[in-house]
Amino acid sequence: MIRLNQDTTSEILQAVREGHLVTDTFSKTGLVEEIEIEDDELYRIYTFKLVTGRVITVRK
Repeated sequence: MIRLNQDTTSEILQAVREGHLVTDTFSKTGLVEEIEIEDDELYRIYTFKLVTGRVITVRK
């Protein structure tokens, strides 16, 4: 299981693929269904949509 939070390195965030089991270490746990990566000039925003319908967002 991969923990996704502000302390997760960019290399690990880039390595997450659909089907990986992830958690936000609080209440969201599940398999990754879709991944979106946006760059807003200040941050790179990783959005992981889980099969449970929940979303984990990490700004790096």
